[in-house]
Amino acid sequence: MRVVVATYGSRGDVEPMVALAVQLQALGAEVALCAPPDEEFVELLARAGVPMVPFRRTWRSWMAAPSTAEERVFDADEYVRGHIEATYEPLANAVAGADLLVASGMLHFVAQTVAERAGVPHRFVVFAPVLGEVPQRDERVGPLINAHRSALGLPPARDVRRYLFTAHPWVAADPVLDQWEAPADLDVVRTTAWILPDERPLPPGLAAFLAAGPPPVYVGFGSMRMPAEIARTAIEAARAQGRRTVVARGWAELSLIDDREDCFAVGEVNQQKLFRRVAAVVHHGGAGTTATAALAGVPQVVVPQAADQPRWAGRVAELGIGVAHDGPVPTAESLSAALESAMAPETRDRAATVATTIRRDGAEVAARVLLG
Repeated sequence: MRVVVATYGSRGDVEPMVALAVQLQALGAEVALCAPPDEEFVELLARAGVPMVPFRRTWRSWMAAPSTAEERVFDADEYVRGHIEATYEPLANAVAGADLLVASGMLHFVAQTVAERAGVPHRFVVFAPVLGEVPQRDERVGPLINAHRSALGLPPARDVRRYLFTAHPWVAADPVLDQWEAPADLDVVRTTAWILPDERPLPPGLAAFLAAGPPPVYVGFGSMRMPAEIARTAIEAARAQGRRTVVARGWAELSLIDDREDCFAVGEVNQQKLFRRVAAVVHHGGAGTTATAALAGVPQVVVPQAADQPRWAGRVAELGIGVAHDGPVPTAESLSAALESAMAPETRDRAATVATTIRRDGAEVAARVLLG
């Protein structure tokens, strides 16, 4: 069976699809994965042994675009057209002759059209509870999708939400972290989160830093655009709590603020292993980072920036495994207070308890269902 797994988005979109691709291959399927050609994604697929079909444009190149869902809809014409142009033709070429298409991320603008034209069954998966939040976008997104479909000789999509996510969407998210009820009008297939095991050792310099003192605070915001001063804010907040800091550079290219020995900067690193060695994780609230920190049993401080991140922040607070920062731009004082709460013994104990309830087999279960 030949399966095309495809996504267009950040690390939080790509890594779960790689996890699925690995499990599909283990069950004997022939798999190709369409993904943005960013260097870190190319390296990720190479490590996993999954053949890659690159899209035309890197995901990092969208960093200059608006970051929130509301801003993107406001500029829907440029945004949607740009994604269609970057993804439609490579995906259509990859799907030719395939038996199944599994898509995610920003491919919802083209995946259904590609599947229809190729006559290939299509499954669309999301990693956050967004299925009930689309109708307000219909007025702006629908005409752009239908203009593309018309140019291909296809009839218009009259129900934009069903076009974007299909009538039988998949949700891959841990049920403990994501206590969400599916819309009554959609037949949703649910699995636990798709987690790609990472056995890479930590870089020697980082390992030495960790061994040289008490557990530090990890600070990282993934692919989010962040103000340059956020590194200073975070380091000062950690120092106020008597903690060292590991700063993840991320796509915002954060850097250290001085040459004191209580801070260490890292690039792309094994978060699964690192998070088990830190006192708290300060992050933006992406689905993947939230799940990885929860699985590690480490307290979290979520500073949500956009999209589904406020919801994940809320769930972290509701579960008692961390703190949701009030607003996207912390001060040293507000972040220090959040860290103090997150590192309290009761929060640390609760995080350790919740970690034991999170399952790791979501991608394997999904692969068996898809091939069954």
